[in-house]
Amino acid sequence: MPTITPDEKITIAFSVSDRTATAKWYETHLGFKQIFAADEAGWTEITTNTPGVTIGLGDAEEIKTANTMPVFGVADFDAARTALENAGVKFDGETIEVEGMVKVAAFFDPDGNALMIAQDLS
Repeated sequence: MPTITPDEKITIAFSVSDRTATAKWYETHLGFKQIFAADEAGWTEITTNTPGVTIGLGDAEEIKTANTMPVFGVADFDAARTALENAGVKFDGETIEVEGMVKVAAFFDPDGNALMIAQDLS
C-alpha cells in the first residue's frame, strides 16, 4: 500500500535563468502556453499537450540540470526535428531509431535542460 496517493497532475520543474524567455521558448518551439507567473515566488507554469502535465520554471542563479528528460511524442518525427533545428534548437547528436518501434532525439532548452521528441513506429 503506497504511503501517498498522487492525483492525476504532474508538474515537471526546471531551474532556469530567465522564466519569461524560457516560457516564450517553449511556446515558440513546442506550442505550450503560460498558465501563470508568480514573480514573488520566482515561478512560472506552462501547459504541455498532455492533460494533467505542466512544466514549472523556477528562477535560479545557478542552473543545475538533472537526469530527468521529459519525452514528448510527435506524429511526424522528421518534420518536428527539422522545424526545431531550423529554429536553432540544439540537439544532442543524431536521431536514434529502433526499427518498427521508436524514433527519438534529445535536444535542449535555453538553459541546457534536456528534452526529447519521440515517434512511436509500432
